[in-house]
Amino acid sequence: MEIKVTLASPGNMREKPGDESSLGFGKIFSDHMFVMRYREGTGWHKPQIVPYGPLALDPAAMVLHYGQEIFEGLKSYRGPGGSLCLFRPEKNFERMNLSARRLCMPQIPVGDALDAVTTLLRVDRGWIPASRGTSLYIRPTMIATEAGLGVRPSAEYLFYIITGPVGSYYARGPEPVRILVEETYVRAVRGGLGEAKAGANYAASLLASKNAKESGYDQVLWLSADGREEVEEVGTMNIFFVIGDEVVTPPLSGSILPGVTRDSVLTIARDWGMNVSERRIGMQEIKAAAAAGNLREAFGTGTAAVISPVGELRYRGENVVVNGGAHGEISRRLFDEITGIQYGEIPDRYGWVRRVE
Repeated sequence: MEIKVTLASPGNMREKPGDESSLGFGKIFSDHMFVMRYREGTGWHKPQIVPYGPLALDPAAMVLHYGQEIFEGLKSYRGPGGSLCLFRPEKNFERMNLSARRLCMPQIPVGDALDAVTTLLRVDRGWIPASRGTSLYIRPTMIATEAGLGVRPSAEYLFYIITGPVGSYYARGPEPVRILVEETYVRAVRGGLGEAKAGANYAASLLASKNAKESGYDQVLWLSADGREEVEEVGTMNIFFVIGDEVVTPPLSGSILPGVTRDSVLTIARDWGMNVSERRIGMQEIKAAAAAGNLREAFGTGTAAVISPVGELRYRGENVVVNGGAHGEISRRLFDEITGIQYGEIPDRYGWVRRVE
């Protein structure tokens, strides 16, 4: 794919943050973005890198009325000698195509999407922070842009990629988080959009997350819609439990996002010889395991935080404390293993890291 590059003028270049320890997450954006358009009958065309700036949309653009919008999230890291690394980026674009199919949107050849990301990284190389624990967050997005009212798939789309330097996803860093088990609202249902990374899923989660934070919790634990008992996800992450010698995570049943970090954890844990299960698990089992002293750990997995240990679950007025509220050994080992691979500090025996020259 031939990509036209238009650089921002020196006067329009953004000031890069001087203190990498206070980057936060999702607040700072780089100088350029990738854009490419789709039209029915023409296909994808005009791939460009242009200065970061506002998008022009018709007020009748179908994304604004019918929610045809999907996105992804991945990161670039500084490896040895300042090299640029991506962690399993092809998996993100394979998943984006799964989301696109579910929302009747056009797919993007994975090779073209990787070309777009790597070209953008080369242009904005200077925005990738160097400190351990920092990275450049990459947000590919697709929206329906055809102007028209009437519920149907759009005939026109915009695919764009923006980036920005980030630090820790949680303000407190990788400390165990307090989670409120949500029983009033549900994130998704089987047959719905739960397995797609669509904006609608996140909009539906906002009220429960807002209520949890106002009650002093970091996030919510989502339960299944059929009975509100079985665990599905935690916040915007997949969830794992360590019960006795078993590492458990809910199976991909159609309402759970197939996380790249989730898959990485499953692969590593199995290679370590751990007893790993993808099975349905309910809150009664978790409560019983905690009461018996067998609930050793709980942790979320996702691109933003990588591994986020859970120290406490609030369920029906009771506190279910995990590992005394402390960081567990397995989640710590997994975090060190995955981030070590991402930053090129330990051998990449899986071939997960893609280097950008």
